Amino acid sequence: MAYTTAEIIEKLGALKIVPVIALDDAEDILPLAATLAENGLPVVEITFRSAAAEEAIRLLRQTNPDILIAAGTVLTPDQVVRAKNAGADCIVTPGFNPNIVRLCQELNIPITPGVNNPMAIEGALELGVSAVKFFPAEASGGVKMIKALLGPYQQLQIMPTGGINVNNIRDYLAIPNVVACGGSWFVEKSLIANKHWDEIGRLVREVLALVR
Repeated sequence: MAYTTAEIIEKLGALKIVPVIALDDAEDILPLAATLAENGLPVVEITFRSAAAEEAIRLLRQTNPDILIAAGTVLTPDQVVRAKNAGADCIVTPGFNPNIVRLCQELNIPITPGVNNPMAIEGALELGVSAVKFFPAEASGGVKMIKALLGPYQQLQIMPTGGINVNNIRDYLAIPNVVACGGSWFVEKSLIANKHWDEIGRLVREVLALVR
């Protein structure tokens, strides 16, 4: 099924956290996603930082129609098309590229572009996008910066990613406009490569207990 941006925001708002995943082996997505879902987190952001991303999205979509799949670190029109064809529900970009936003709108796939300053925010709003990723969150001023930006831009729905961990995630989620946070510490590459599914499950339960 095709989700609208509003439906995705609603889902993410209930979950509070999005696992940001970089895979070397596409097959690993199946036990990983099963572990996440079993422990209360039926969502993944599979990043195009690795060549395995497209195949991982395709495998997961074929086997698990209910999980919410975001394609992350999308930088080119080609990646947008590949992610959509593989079955991604939405696109997440690290920065604001108006051409990528327009392409996603033409293809009718929701996009959450990355912003960290007023210029990028105004560019996004100009194209009708108010659900944005704040990236890189900690390096861009973190909670203080988001609160400052929300002065003039109160309509934003924000998903901070970058430098978020157990020590600061609640500070971000305490901001009313923050929908959910992206995090990777509980789905680190080494944990996935070594197939430490039980440890990932434990970390997921830990973070969900913290944020809910």
